[in-house]
Amino acid sequence: MINSNTNVLVVSAHAADFVWRGGGAIAKYAQYGANVHLVVLSYGARGESNDLWNIEGQTLENVKETRKTELLAAAKCLGLTEDKIEIWDFQDYHMEFNEERMERLVRKIRAVEPHIIISHGPRDAFNPDHEAVSKFVFDASVLSTSNGVRLEGTKTVKQAKIFGFEPHQSEISSFNPDVILDISDVYEKKQAAMQCFKAQGHLISYYGYKAELRGNHARRCSGNSSYKQAEAFSRFFPLVGEELL
Repeated sequence: MINSNTNVLVVSAHAADFVWRGGGAIAKYAQYGANVHLVVLSYGARGESNDLWNIEGQTLENVKETRKTELLAAAKCLGLTEDKIEIWDFQDYHMEFNEERMERLVRKIRAVEPHIIISHGPRDAFNPDHEAVSKFVFDASVLSTSNGVRLEGTKTVKQAKIFGFEPHQSEISSFNPDVILDISDVYEKKQAAMQCFKAQGHLISYYGYKAELRGNHARRCSGNSSYKQAEAFSRFFPLVGEELL
């Protein structure tokens, strides 16, 4: 049951990833009162802003500023407030991680105490940043649970459930939709958020189609005809319980 005691941490490699791949989930959790925190690791200025670089005289700082404006507007559409958003401004394409960056994410996880972490899945064809971020997030989540990883001012947390975004090239990335989440009631919010990204406008129709496709799968797998749009995720850990649901 989603409520005000539910803590969610979303880690997005680039400015728009969290919207294309998980905007519906974010909007749904925010709508039902969960504490949703968003960390955007980079603006995607080098690798995911091609349309902006077609502008004569374009600069890196201008691209970053445009992307910042877009992502903040999109996050607002999904129901997030700026106090729950952090932009770490790492260099993208390619993104590198070191001990300092790992400690920073461990601290963030321990501060949020997430029940759920949503980020990139282990495989993503043609995007090495996404795969690197997937391992970065997974490793940090495990370190955050260890008493031996002693960071002043923090305490260990329980292992969060981790869900991976569906990658852009699903089949080529060997993606398996372990979880299909109905987003019908918040799909208009995701649509509004997608419209904020003029730098990647060509993806709006693609992810609209993807939501309809996964909605079809949701209906077929559940028998619930009310499901119209959905998002798919991979699981990092098995489903654990006392019965098969």
